[in-house]
Amino acid sequence: MLMPRRPPPISYCTSRDGVRIAFSTAGSGPPLVRAAHWISHLEADWDNPVWRPWLKQMTRRHTLVRYDTRGCGLSDSDGVEFSMTKYIEDLEAVVNAAGLDRFALMGMSGGGALAVAYAATHPDRVSQLVLYGAFTRGLVARSTTPEQQAEAETLFRLIEQGWSKEDPTFRQFFAAQFLPDGDPDHQRAFNELMRHSSTAHNAASLMRVWCQADVRELALRVRCPALVAHPRGDLRVPFEEGRSLARLIPGARFVPLDTRNHIVLDTDPAWDNWWCEFEAFLSPPADAPGPQPASPPAARPTLAGLTPREHEVLDQVARGLDNQAIAKRLSISEKTVRNQVSLILNKLGLQRRSQAIVLARERGFGLSPP
Repeated sequence: MLMPRRPPPISYCTSRDGVRIAFSTAGSGPPLVRAAHWISHLEADWDNPVWRPWLKQMTRRHTLVRYDTRGCGLSDSDGVEFSMTKYIEDLEAVVNAAGLDRFALMGMSGGGALAVAYAATHPDRVSQLVLYGAFTRGLVARSTTPEQQAEAETLFRLIEQGWSKEDPTFRQFFAAQFLPDGDPDHQRAFNELMRHSSTAHNAASLMRVWCQADVRELALRVRCPALVAHPRGDLRVPFEEGRSLARLIPGARFVPLDTRNHIVLDTDPAWDNWWCEFEAFLSPPADAPGPQPASPPAARPTLAGLTPREHEVLDQVARGLDNQAIAKRLSISEKTVRNQVSLILNKLGLQRRSQAIVLARERGFGLSPP
């Protein structure tokens, strides 16, 4: 169990319509702004076993700026208006109050739609765009049948009727969708965070806006480098929505994550892969020079003690591929890939896949075209 810690200081700024937005800054390094998503609480997130590992990772090498969306957490909650336009204005107010001119922007789930909209309309401000579990169209926007539309309305009514109750049963539906493979402690903590973060009315209003979002045209206008990651078995946002988003954003890199959890957990096998991709994507300087004149092809990288097949597998590992994708690319079984990865770790004296990725990339693996 994670021990509570003292959260970073809270600051406030004022959005265009006068709503006060709570934000905080933590960590050090290049600025990274997390666009607001459905449910958050700037203080409680630090003590939550679902979110605290994320916050620790994001503040390791970056100055993380995050905020509670209107109607949620420590931001103004009474009588506020909910719309994508207002969400963009809130994000504008936060980055201006934080004194940021140019920054990496991260959007998770519904916050991904907000991040895409902001990046498309503020190309001079966003250096890199990271999208996790995001979509091109929200639940309502992609509902094409009366049955799908009725399902969406049922979710809204479920929130309105049961969100604020002491009985956690109503909220457990959402906790189970977000974390189907989470242990009871994860689901219980996430369930309680939902009730603590927002009222039933505001939670339903927030969700309606995300569900109505359609950013397909805006995605085509994004001009910064983009990383799009999505859980393969996501029950909240279909995997195909993430893949479609990556196809629409020019030059975006798409990373499938081998998990059913909408929010990848630090106990999840996909955890290391996600954060290796995250760090590798954000590590290059935002204003790095463009492509250099072609050089003679370099010799194929090797590591002493590895067989030719193990070199091939390590090269795919260094590209951030999971075992299923490696098996498909090399035309071998997934079991063979697992065995090969275990042998590679043993031969290199490593404990974790993430260590192999770092070492392999330092030695030149995963850098040439596949």
